[in-house]
Amino acid sequence: MTRMRAVDAVVLILEKEGATETFGLPGAAINPLYAAMRAHGGIRHTLARHVEGASHMADGYTRAAAGNIGICLGTSGPAGTDMITGLYAAAADSQPILCITGQAPVAVLDKEDFQAVDIASIAKPVTKMAKTVLEAGQVPGVFQSAFQLMRSARPGPVLIDLPIDVQQTEIDFDIETYEPLVPARPEATSAQAEKVLDLIAAAKHPLIIAGGGILNADAADKLVEFAEATSIPVSPTLMGWGAIPDNHPLQAGMVGIQTHVRYGNASFLESDLVIGIGNRWANRHTGDLGVYRSGRKFVHIDIEPTQIGRVFSPDYGVVSDAGAALDALLSAARGRTMPDFTGWAGECTARKSTEHRKTNYTDMPIKPQRVYQEMNAAFDEDVTYVSTIGLSQIAGAQMLHVYTPRHWINAGQAGPLGWTGPAALGVAKAKPEETVVALSGDYDFQFMIEELAVGAQHKIPYLHVVVNNSYLGLIRQSQRGFDMDYQVSLAFDNINSPGEAASYGVDHVAVAQGLGCKALRVEDPELIGERLRVAKELMDEHQVPVVVEVILERVTNISMGAALDNINEFDVLAQTPADAPTALTPMGELSAAK
Repeated sequence: MTRMRAVDAVVLILEKEGATETFGLPGAAINPLYAAMRAHGGIRHTLARHVEGASHMADGYTRAAAGNIGICLGTSGPAGTDMITGLYAAAADSQPILCITGQAPVAVLDKEDFQAVDIASIAKPVTKMAKTVLEAGQVPGVFQSAFQLMRSARPGPVLIDLPIDVQQTEIDFDIETYEPLVPARPEATSAQAEKVLDLIAAAKHPLIIAGGGILNADAADKLVEFAEATSIPVSPTLMGWGAIPDNHPLQAGMVGIQTHVRYGNASFLESDLVIGIGNRWANRHTGDLGVYRSGRKFVHIDIEPTQIGRVFSPDYGVVSDAGAALDALLSAARGRTMPDFTGWAGECTARKSTEHRKTNYTDMPIKPQRVYQEMNAAFDEDVTYVSTIGLSQIAGAQMLHVYTPRHWINAGQAGPLGWTGPAALGVAKAKPEETVVALSGDYDFQFMIEELAVGAQHKIPYLHVVVNNSYLGLIRQSQRGFDMDYQVSLAFDNINSPGEAASYGVDHVAVAQGLGCKALRVEDPELIGERLRVAKELMDEHQVPVVVEVILERVTNISMGAALDNINEFDVLAQTPADAPTALTPMGELSAAK
């Protein structure tokens, strides 16, 4: 045993647990931990400009690769409360991040001391565990339990609050004999797999809904193997996008009332059995449940027992890690003769060449659909997209293409404005050799625009596409039902901005440059592709974030509705299979061909 401060033990534990990437801000109550990090040298740190931004960076880092756990650090009081949105976003999408806060000394915790707040109570609803450690001897066990909890069953975040005197108290600790606890993961049985296959065998038009749990389990290859072995089409959810490549013949298209493709909804409505794996039946996916459920049976496989039956009762439910369930299904399928679903799969593939939305606009100001067409053409299949919420994200999910797991990174359930930029920094930190492209509307971009300086200071390059209509576009569109357009315009005459962009208000190019980044503005649709190319060159040369601001028309309505069979369409390109590109055409070419 070695005598050391509790914070020295914390640093050694983080390193042994493989969680060595931290994002945060030092402060008086957390300085002992920073001193231990500095002395030990095994923990990397990125200085954020806002603690909420640091929490989103940790979230983005976690989502970028299987096994990652990003860490957010902050002092007592407001640092912890600033983390709550980040904890909520991570919890909502089953992402394990660790938030560590400093705290006032134990003796004054109930005396309204400066920046002393009961952060554990505040954080409990959005974490798997939130604890203020009052005894230094408990520190190793609390961290050991935290890592097990974050990795067990449905992953999620944890907050550990460390009073400054607890941090500095000496304890006996032996890192050599410390061992991470084994995460608990339920596994489907062979009998359960056989029951699922019985339901599949009785179906004519089965469809797999592939959720984010498949990515959490690092089981995308198993999903594709099972789909190919059974010829069952697959529709990824927004959180599962990339689990099967967009150009795979069995990728049937995303289903939903906002983030979806038309052929995906059409195929779903023809299905008679839906097998959900690692998904939540999110409301933006299902829309009206009467329409969604009518005429079909459901299997639900999820790692979290309370998810089974939470939105609606399936015909059969299985509590299992997605990877373990796919292993069991594959093993069972090899031992029996399955029906031939190739005809049904062919119908779904054929639909991928029909009813695409129009993207090849030449209008000025630019229509947003053209931006996504140019992005498809400009970026290789290995690009990683990062986005959160708004018309920009909805249209992006309708028109962009993803080919690889964890190459679409999105705050799906919480959708906090401002998440995109800092999350992209975390993703880029985890993927230094890859192209990371963030997608924001102007309001999302403005929420945490100061975090661009983090990328400039720490040389974290990524490309941020900002589609600027100077509007809260999604809210404006939803206000149509109230016959109003109220408090959603961001436009004003900026006396410091040149040209047409002056009437759009904030000069994003000037702000980005002032924060140490490179920035370009596009007002002509024919120049979007060239600006994206130049931006990539600037990013590679300077190793800083590069912003490409596209000036859009002020009002564009994006296709969405309340039910899968009642989507309000605004711009549809009617294509027939005879004159359309084949489903196996690379999706970037398919989009550009319109």
